[in-house]
Amino acid sequence: GDSVSQTDGQVTLLEGATLTVNCTYSATGYPTLLWYVQYPGEGPELLLKATKANDKETNKGFEAAYNTKTTSFHLEKAPVQESDSGVYYCALSDTVVTETSGGGEHKL
Repeated sequence: GDSVSQTDGQVTLLEGATLTVNCTYSATGYPTLLWYVQYPGEGPELLLKATKANDKETNKGFEAAYNTKTTSFHLEKAPVQESDSGVYYCALSDTVVTETSGGGEHKL
């Protein structure tokens, strides 16, 4: 079936460093790819959404490129700020993000 896998575990970053969260997907065709972020004490919110191959999406300094050659949708932001601490989830279209769906936690 369709799925995504991503880097997880806690990453400690210095303010001003580059945040990179890798995400690769396995799917037939070209799914919509999503990045969610969940800040402490809040619910998940949609950060980036790419709907077609080779889309490059940006939002609030975050950037992710839908790369069909490497089947990846890596999230990057530079420089990061303390307010970027949170849990980042990579998902395929129509995936319901829950707190138990895994994801990488990134703390500053």
